[in-house]
Amino acid sequence: MSRAHRLRLGLWLLLLLHVAILGAAFFAPYPYHAQHREAPYAPPTHIHWTHARPVVFGLAPDSTGGYREDPSHIYPIRFFTGGRLFGVDPPGTIFLLGSDGYGRDVLSRVLYGGQVSLLTGVLATALSLLLGLAIGTAAGFFGGWPDALLMRTGELFMALPWLYLLLAVRAVLPLHISTVQAFLLLIAIIGGVGWVRPSRLVRGVVLAARESGFVTAARGFGARPAYLVRRHVLPATLPVVATQATVLIPQFILAEVALSFLGLGVGEPVPSWGNLLAEARQYHALLNYPWLLAPGLAAVPILLGYLTVADALTDEDAAVQDAEQK
Repeated sequence: MSRAHRLRLGLWLLLLLHVAILGAAFFAPYPYHAQHREAPYAPPTHIHWTHARPVVFGLAPDSTGGYREDPSHIYPIRFFTGGRLFGVDPPGTIFLLGSDGYGRDVLSRVLYGGQVSLLTGVLATALSLLLGLAIGTAAGFFGGWPDALLMRTGELFMALPWLYLLLAVRAVLPLHISTVQAFLLLIAIIGGVGWVRPSRLVRGVVLAARESGFVTAARGFGARPAYLVRRHVLPATLPVVATQATVLIPQFILAEVALSFLGLGVGEPVPSWGNLLAEARQYHALLNYPWLLAPGLAAVPILLGYLTVADALTDEDAAVQDAEQK
């Protein structure tokens, strides 16, 4: 498959997934906090057709402690109802991916949880790229002792175990912190230690741009460093920044999933893919309710989409460099 086809495929996949996640208030059948205490750990709902229209049956407990369908109670699936894409009238329920221990719809929580995980990845990436762009540009353009100091600082950050750093920061904070505080802490730690690789790549581009003919000519005409950086150097770094964004976002999404899974990120009741997976870490829950793994599976197409775009952009950058060398 050509680079252009891979790029289009990845972009379309990301577009569809982001629309579904960002539009969770429309695509999810329930709010993320809606509980159906009469249906904990309900299995995925089966869709039936009666009179050429989709319906679901009611749930009734069976002798094994699970559920069985009750055909005596039929609930038509209604579309574009209550400001949502689909739903059923109470007391009927529709759990396309089952429910959790509190009777909350897993599909709804996966869609809403994706907003937290995606936003964490995007904001942490923005923080890393801003730091990397500023540090890499300063190191490459000015050289000398600023370059040596900034690059040694980068090596120090690379050596830091960010998981233990987050544990240490969390240990000095109050036992109970708000969801917003936990979210911002997560972004600060993940983004604050991820700037090293972008800064090194930006530094390499800036070193090459600094010695280019048009920069030398502009410097000879008395152009100031701020003008040279803004007008000539920073535009040359944009392809590297764009490629690094597609690489870092999936990495930081996985970091959020891992940290929230361990209880170090965003906690209940606000869902994220990490804390949704935490319920599945118990063996009996995983064995009896495998649909609880849905948040982990939901992350796979998002990661594949970003990595496909990153791969296509990397190949394009390599092709441009080969053409320039020839």
